[in-house]
Amino acid sequence: MKTISRLRYFLYLSILIVGCTTGKNALQKGNYDQSVFKSVDRLKSSPKNAEAMYVLPIAYDLALKEHLRKIDEAKVSSDVLRWETILAHYQKINQLSDEVSGSPVALNLIPNPQKYINEVEDSKYKAAEVRYTLGINQMNENNRVSAKNAYYNFEKAQYFYPNYKDVKNKMDDAYWAAVVKVVVQPVKVNSSYYQLSNQYFQQQVSDFISKYQQNRFVIFYSEQQANSQKITPDQILRLNFDDFIVGQTYVKERVEKLKKDSVLISDTRANGKVYGTVKATLSIFNKQVSSSGLLAMTIVDYQTNNIIRQQRLPGTYVWQDSWASYKGDERALTKEQLQMTKRRELLPPAPAALFVEFTKPIYAQLVDEISYFYNKY
Repeated sequence: MKTISRLRYFLYLSILIVGCTTGKNALQKGNYDQSVFKSVDRLKSSPKNAEAMYVLPIAYDLALKEHLRKIDEAKVSSDVLRWETILAHYQKINQLSDEVSGSPVALNLIPNPQKYINEVEDSKYKAAEVRYTLGINQMNENNRVSAKNAYYNFEKAQYFYPNYKDVKNKMDDAYWAAVVKVVVQPVKVNSSYYQLSNQYFQQQVSDFISKYQQNRFVIFYSEQQANSQKITPDQILRLNFDDFIVGQTYVKERVEKLKKDSVLISDTRANGKVYGTVKATLSIFNKQVSSSGLLAMTIVDYQTNNIIRQQRLPGTYVWQDSWASYKGDERALTKEQLQMTKRRELLPPAPAALFVEFTKPIYAQLVDEISYFYNKY
């Protein structure tokens, strides 16, 4: 009985698989294009497959009629972008034709698969014409948001018909009308002592703005670049370390009384092994050198000098060291405690290095803040 059940299962599975590969299931679900592709693919590997030969002509006829119906509907619709819909359906019909033509068996079943080459070109031209007109109208609104939308429309027009009128020039015009030009002023620090350390942070900021590509409609310039290129900015980005403390030191001492029993005190011939209790006083020192600061980030409108956005970004770096000393019997100490007593107090990094360290988390926040703010433009 088990053998018969298995045979039935495999027979059912085989029928199901054949139905999938010949396109029958896709046809029954109304996926006519997919049914054509599957049937042709099956005939390429199995030219005498009866089910694929049966399914293909039916699927092709239904697919063609469906696309032509949707083309007719689109032509009389009020959708301003209807030519893109029409183009897509003509292209799908041509794709079906190419698929059938790639199989001798399929071509024998469908001798003259229809292809709409002229209609595709005409639809591309009209789709480009619509996008171009939309772009021109949006440019006439004379604002940045409309210019950005115009750019996308000109870009789409060029995609459909690369040589349509002066679309490339219009794209350039729209882009520069839409782009936000931001001049990033040098990072300021209110201390001559930390100017060299500030250069590290400045270099990071310069690298970031020079590689910024998250939003094509935002361009960052250094002051030097803006001056040399005679750029009139839309916004000014100011960065200033106006509040920071470097090298604030804290030392804590913790004293522990240690005692260990059953420790071998002596071992002599006369008295033998003598065990007793050993004691020690352990002093553990923990030293922290804290450095922290705030970076003021201010974005200002160049024309009005109004503040658009203002944030204060905090950063902290704590350098730590620990060592110990003891009085008494070292046998009262664990191995770890004894090892700690052999350490010597270390000198903390120089103040300039500590300044660099607390700016690192500030830089990470700055990148996130700039990215978040300008991604919406």
